Amino acid sequence: MNTKCKFVFVTGGVMSGIGKGVATASIGKVLQFRGFKISVVKIDPYLNVDPGTLNPIEHGECFITEDVWEFEPVYESDERSYRISEIDQDFGTYSRILGIEMHPSHNITSGQIYLSTILSERKGRFLGKTVQIIPHVTDIIKERLMEIAEKEVLDVLLIECGGTVGDLESSIFLEAFRQIKLESPKRTAFIHVTLVPYSRAVGQQKSKPTQHSVKMLQSIGLQPDIIIGRSEKPLDMAVKRKISLYTNVPENAVISNPDLEVIYELPLLFEEQGLGDLICELIDLKAKLVSYNEVTNYSEWLKMVELFKKPKDTIKIAMPGKYFNISDSYISINVALEDAAAHHGYKTELKMIDIDENTNIQEELNDCDGVLLTPGFGERAVEGMITSAEYVMENKLPFLGVCFGAQLFFIAFCRKYLGLKGANSTEIDPNTQYPVIDLLESQKSVTEKGGTMRLGAQKILVEKGTKLFEAYKQNEIFERFRHRFHIQEQFITDEAKNKGMVISSRDETGKIINSIELKRKDHWMVGVQFHPEFKSRPYKPSPMYFDFLKECIKYKKSKK
Repeated sequence: MNTKCKFVFVTGGVMSGIGKGVATASIGKVLQFRGFKISVVKIDPYLNVDPGTLNPIEHGECFITEDVWEFEPVYESDERSYRISEIDQDFGTYSRILGIEMHPSHNITSGQIYLSTILSERKGRFLGKTVQIIPHVTDIIKERLMEIAEKEVLDVLLIECGGTVGDLESSIFLEAFRQIKLESPKRTAFIHVTLVPYSRAVGQQKSKPTQHSVKMLQSIGLQPDIIIGRSEKPLDMAVKRKISLYTNVPENAVISNPDLEVIYELPLLFEEQGLGDLICELIDLKAKLVSYNEVTNYSEWLKMVELFKKPKDTIKIAMPGKYFNISDSYISINVALEDAAAHHGYKTELKMIDIDENTNIQEELNDCDGVLLTPGFGERAVEGMITSAEYVMENKLPFLGVCFGAQLFFIAFCRKYLGLKGANSTEIDPNTQYPVIDLLESQKSVTEKGGTMRLGAQKILVEKGTKLFEAYKQNEIFERFRHRFHIQEQFITDEAKNKGMVISSRDETGKIINSIELKRKDHWMVGVQFHPEFKSRPYKPSPMYFDFLKECIKYKKSKK
């Protein structure tokens, strides 16, 4: 290895969904408190090239990056490339906690690795050798990691391996980690995040799942240096001692990670337990001077956490949608609302409304202070979401429609105020008489699904005198997109404008409408084709969400 970068590998045990991403980001944060330049790689063992085609009910939200990466499976060859900007939702957590933007190449999937291996073999890149998992597949994994570490001149690169130890598909990555440890023993640390459940029957925290998980890790040649125990309450000393004894990890390296109301508090909890100093000792790092800013300074982070912990009131936001089978489907939206509310001195109560044909929209929305109409794809739940937008127009609740939600807002307006009965998106009804939402021109010849949408950060030209301009206070902004369909301007007629419809922003060509709103003095109703939630940070909420919450609070106060 030519790079001077140190490596911290984070693995998971017992079960998925225990907050490994938050733990990884919080490990990065305690290193930032010491002045180190860090970044994160997330490894996802599934065979998809990226998560762009995965159902959010199955996999959670798809996070969108600023950049769109042309992934070349075989470097400098005539093989086709693949556009990647859709990456794992954990990158939202990393970005919010660490305040850094990561390139799409930081999300490595088994699909990418095997694609590179097989196509490289076809191109003769292995010089007639028998291509095998070791060393050829593992070498490609190591090359990807080293390239990031060298190109970005990092002090520490954190690598989180998705899934849990023992999953067949993650074995190639764990083997690559083992080899890196063998090649550079003093520059690598292994942290294992595991579940420590509480047995109410016996009134004890149980260490056995952790013991088995670590034994599985040891069986493939990996010994954790640190264990982070996820639990409902802080780990008691007895269970820490037991975990230490059975896993060959020092007692001070068994770190407690209990449930927290504010996840941004976790780096502070890790700091209290000496995790940062422990990692520095393991990989021979000496703390640097830290610039005084809200992202990397410990005291500033502490102040920000206190802001989230002491709300003066609650604001109730309805979210009509269709991906509520798991809580992670709209994770960036949920957090963006929480960030904005905290900076107004409030806490959000999110009312997730899983729309179906029996949903009573009036009953669901009448006790809420605002409505956020969610993104999505496909026809399921569409009519109920359109009805929600119509209810908002009638009752003047503050409203923010995001992506698909903005399109459905426009459909509702066309039906309600322009008399266009049956107006729809051609995605939902290809034969609609009034295709007020239709494919982007660039999408009409697209046949593949993965990485083919309008993706990544795009320049947005904002109209002065609009609610959008009032939020951003800029003529030009950059926000992230992920869509194929868009609002058709020919339906924004003089009649539509007279009834309040306003185009508040466009793309650089002027052909794509990026946002709409209603021009009403007593009603805040905005629809954005972009996803402002992806750029929200706990110390700097999205301007769009901040203004939306401001209007929700104003509406709540007007009801008293």
